Amino acid sequence: MPIDQRPLAIFLMGPTASGKTALACELSDQFPLDLVSVDSALVYRGMNIGTAKPDASTLARYPHALIDIREPSQPYSAADFAADALPVMQRISARGRVPLLVGGTGLYFRALQQGLSDLPDANSALRERLFAEAQQLGWPAMHARLAALDPVAAARIGAHDAQRLQRALEVIELTGRPLSELQRRGHARFPWRVLKLALLPEDRRALHARIAQRFDAMLADGFLDEMKTLRARHDLHADLPAIRAVGYRQAWEHLDGKTDAAEFRDRAIFATRQLAKRQITWLRSDVGARVFDPDTAHPLARAVDAVELFLGRPR
Repeated sequence: MPIDQRPLAIFLMGPTASGKTALACELSDQFPLDLVSVDSALVYRGMNIGTAKPDASTLARYPHALIDIREPSQPYSAADFAADALPVMQRISARGRVPLLVGGTGLYFRALQQGLSDLPDANSALRERLFAEAQQLGWPAMHARLAALDPVAAARIGAHDAQRLQRALEVIELTGRPLSELQRRGHARFPWRVLKLALLPEDRRALHARIAQRFDAMLADGFLDEMKTLRARHDLHADLPAIRAVGYRQAWEHLDGKTDAAEFRDRAIFATRQLAKRQITWLRSDVGARVFDPDTAHPLARAVDAVELFLGRPR
C-alpha cells in the first residue's frame, strides 16, 4: 500500500462550553501547531462577550486564524470559510507546522473536508427580493415553498433558518435545479491527512451547568452592553446571520422589550443547550473521531498521546 504523503492536520471538535479552546492551547504548547478557528460567530468583529471569544491575552499568546475577519453586517457562509481556511492551512503546512482547527461549527468542518458543490455565486438582487418576500410572508411560508420545490433540502433546514432558506431558494431560481441534487456531486480528496479529536460529554448535566455558568459570566462581563453597541449601528438588523447567533438573537429580542431579564436568560441558556445537542448529534455521526469525555477525566493526556502518535515524532 502506498504511503500517504499528504501533510497533516488536526481537527479538535466539540459542543459549546466543552473546553475546546483550553485544550487547543495546551496542545499547542507541546507540539508545532498553529490554531485556526472553526466557528461561525467568532468570525465577527465586535461580538466578543456573547461568543465566548478568547480574550486578548489568550489570542496574543495563542493566535487563532479566522477570528475577527468580518463585520456583523456581512453574512459568512460555509463556502466562505472553506475558501478562507484552505490557504491558511497551506501557509501553515509550508512553514513545517501543523494546522489545528478548533471549533464547534460542524458544517464548516464538513465543507472544508468534503468540499462544496459547484453552486452559483450569490445574486444580491435575487436575495433582496427573497428577503422582502420573507418579510411579507414569513420564513415558515418560504420554508413551505422550499418543501414543494426541494423536499430533501427542506427536511434538513429549519423553518426559521433565514440564511439557509434564502440560499436554497436562490440556488433553485438561479439553476432550475434543487440544492440537494447539486450537493450530491462527488468531491476531490482532501489535501491533508486528518486526526479528528472530539470532546463529547457523556453526562449532559455537567455541560448544561457549564453553559448556564458561562452565560451568567457573560452577563456579568457586560454582554447586554455589547448588544446595545451593536444595536446602535445602522447597518445591523435582527435577520442577519450574526445577530441570529445563539444568545444575540435572544438579547436583541430582550432589548426590544419582548422578554424580561429572567425570561431572556432562560431562553438564551435553553438555545445554547439546543445548539450543544445538535453539535453532539453531529459529532456522534463522525465515526472517524477519537472521542474524549471532558468530565470523567482531563482529556489532555489522552489527546497528547493521540497527537504524538499521529505526528510520528516526540514532542
